[in-house]
Amino acid sequence: MLTTHRKQQILSILKRQGQVIAKEVSAAMSVSEDTIRRDLREMAQEGLLQRVHGGALPASPAVADFTQREQIAPEGKVAIGRAAAKMVQPGQVVILDGGTTARQVARHIPLDLKATIVTHSPTIALELIDHQNIEVILIGGRLFRHSVVAVGASAIETIAQIHADTFFMGVTGIHPKTGLTTGDYEEAAIKRAMSHAAAETIVLASAEKLNAASPYAVVPLSEISGIITERSAEKTLLRPYEKLGITVTRA
Repeated sequence: MLTTHRKQQILSILKRQGQVIAKEVSAAMSVSEDTIRRDLREMAQEGLLQRVHGGALPASPAVADFTQREQIAPEGKVAIGRAAAKMVQPGQVVILDGGTTARQVARHIPLDLKATIVTHSPTIALELIDHQNIEVILIGGRLFRHSVVAVGASAIETIAQIHADTFFMGVTGIHPKTGLTTGDYEEAAIKRAMSHAAAETIVLASAEKLNAASPYAVVPLSEISGIITERSAEKTLLRPYEKLGITVTRA
């Protein structure tokens, strides 16, 4: 079987089953596992999938820069942002992640709501500039330009001093096998620190992030309380999370 044909078959399996197990694919195609692993390496370099131990998972498309990501599923992100904003209660301390979906949360917080928003994103802080009753705590650090957020040791130290009610987390991938993942090592550490600083973590996940994975783990699914996704998301994609007792809100 030609390499091109093998890779097409691998993508077909990935789409149909949501994962590729190298041992099973090598047996089905009558080629060695080394050959399949080489195919997977090459496909991962092309951004077609995310390699994991023993095989591969779908790669998240949400790894482009901030401007490009704003063009991905904009209507879905607006709906998710609106639903998340409704969950913010008066007097709460809420940590709001950076990213394009979190930006929609900030835009839909009522102007008269009195609460505290903690964020490491200057973009989010600017969205809240006209919310006179919102106290904004902006966490500083080294600017990670890809997501326009602060990262680094000083940011993590500041986050450790906060005890928030809720953390609205943005990720590039959420998968029953790998949990919550993102595309940068330092950004993963910041998200993990913010999750540990809140009583509950709710994940903002537009449909393209479901059943997808990125290189760096944030937290396992056992550490989150809820997921907000688009109404159009396939129920079969959401079922594994509901079985784990995670509250899934379809916005």
